[in-house]
Formats: sequence, structure tokens, C-alpha cells
Amino acid sequence: MTILNSVALVFSVLLFGCQSSTGQNGASSAEHEGRSEQDMDHSKNPYYSTTETKKLDVPLSEWKEILPAELFRVAFEQGTERPFTGKFEGEHVEGVFRCAVCGNALFSPDTKFESGTGWPSFYEPMSKELVIEHNDGSIGMMRAEVVCSRCDAHLGHVFEDGPQPTGLRYCINAVSLNIGD
Repeated sequence: MTILNSVALVFSVLLFGCQSSTGQNGASSAEHEGRSEQDMDHSKNPYYSTTETKKLDVPLSEWKEILPAELFRVAFEQGTERPFTGKFEGEHVEGVFRCAVCGNALFSPDTKFESGTGWPSFYEPMSKELVIEHNDGSIGMMRAEVVCSRCDAHLGHVFEDGPQPTGLRYCINAVSLNIGD
């Protein structure tokens, strides 16, 4: 990659982030309801499981009824939360990072690193089979969208500017993640 391409990539990430944003003040719908996304109650979601791995085929209309509005917007409308507003920014946590929609294990805390972008960043998923990558040219540049392999929820994007050992940066929306065993 040339220096000019590297500068353009960094500028694009800083300018556009991973894509769009939440409301004007950056607060998520869960914050408006007096609770954080991290404390999300999964009792209304019959598909959330930390043990089941079977592929889900749930209509969008049903996800919209089950999920908090901000999680639905990011996961199924390919939204992006504002940088530096997520629940995992700058902190080290114990436990597995799981899909907030279905509970699928995605990332180990050992692969999390501070990228300075404002979103949780990882250099690799726990297994390549846990995420699916799609080409995404939605903002006028090509990048790779990352979705959960179990429920097809949009998680974020992967870029080729991460640390070793992979050189990859999985830039993931914090609202799309939960911590569990």
C-alpha cells in the first residue's frame, strides 16, 4: 500500500468512521430509556443463546419487535454508532465478546487493542467461521463489512491497518457486542 493510499484510508476512517451516527447528541435509545446497552435484558429475545450455534433465519420484522431500537438500527440497517460513545471504549474486560443480537461468540479479549478510532477493535475473531465478510462500497470506497455468521447482524468493518500478528483491524460497533463466558 502506498503512503498516499495509507493517508487516504486513515483520513476516510476518521472522517466517515465506520459509517453513520446515532441521534444528534449521540445517546442511544437505551440511554433514553434509563439503561445502558451493556445491561440489555435478553429475556425478550428467544434467539439469544451462548450455547446454540445453529444458523438463524428470523424475519426483520421480528428482530425489530425483539431488539432495542439502536441495536436494530446498527445490526439490520447497517448503521454505525458515533465514535468514542460505546461501552467498551478504552477498557479491558474479561470474558468473550458476543453478538448482542444472538449471543454468538465472536472475539477474545486477548485480541482487543486500542486503535484510536473510537470503536472496539480486534485483530482477529475467535474463529474465521464466526464472522462473514462482504464487500461494501456504500460510502464511495471499498471496504469489508463484518456480519455475525449465526444471525447476519452487521457488526462493523475490517481494515488492513491493524497490528501483528494479522495486520487486520476489526472495527466493531460496541452496541453489537455483549460480554459473556
